[in-house]
Amino acid sequence: EDEVILEIGPGLGILTEELLKFSKKVYAYEIDFKLFQYLKEKFSQIENIEVLNEDILKANIPPHNIIVSNIPYSITGPIFEKVFYNEKPPRGILVIENSIAERIFIQNKYKTFSRITVSFNAFMIPVKKYNISRFKFFPAPRIDLSLIIVKPREDINPFLLSDKNRSFFLRFIAGIMPYKNKNIVNAINLFLKNEKVINFPKPKILQYLKNKNLSNEKVTKFKVDELVKISELIFELIYETLSI
Repeated sequence: EDEVILEIGPGLGILTEELLKFSKKVYAYEIDFKLFQYLKEKFSQIENIEVLNEDILKANIPPHNIIVSNIPYSITGPIFEKVFYNEKPPRGILVIENSIAERIFIQNKYKTFSRITVSFNAFMIPVKKYNISRFKFFPAPRIDLSLIIVKPREDINPFLLSDKNRSFFLRFIAGIMPYKNKNIVNAINLFLKNEKVINFPKPKILQYLKNKNLSNEKVTKFKVDELVKISELIFELIYETLSI
């Protein structure tokens, strides 16, 4: 009863009714104006809910400790970044596309190791995944879905706690993952060229990583925490060089 819940896309408010039974407060964000009006009327006599007609990606979200949402595929990444990629992310109970859930849960498979694998697991711990057949819905969507339960990491790397560093980390992971079949030095070299900030020759990058006791393995061979550390090292290398 002490939970403060963020619900994204409550729709007709069927799940919202249940959430209200065990929560201190529910913030329900509904972007569809007609549904928003319906929900405002439906819950007009309920004190512990605030229904907001706002785009969650642009909203100044109130403090909360749980997010509940059926997240549209097209904005899964941006919502993750908005809600989870910060110093104190909430727990989550989410329905997402099964293919994204497969990438969030680390399986040591080349195919599912991706940008979202690293980014998400740097901040969160995937706990449970339940597959949901598309035929459980009417009308049936074109994709299978998964219900996932996630919780925040207690050991988020301190490097990720500032906006500037976190922004670089997310750009770095997005920049090296297209080259995940390459060795890390090649991937970093290509990332730096694409960023057009500064250009380091590969031998210099290799030596720099060796000095930090890191080997030149394929990107997919590194653990999430190792890639966070590498992003921090490259961040430091760039800014040390630019300040000379």
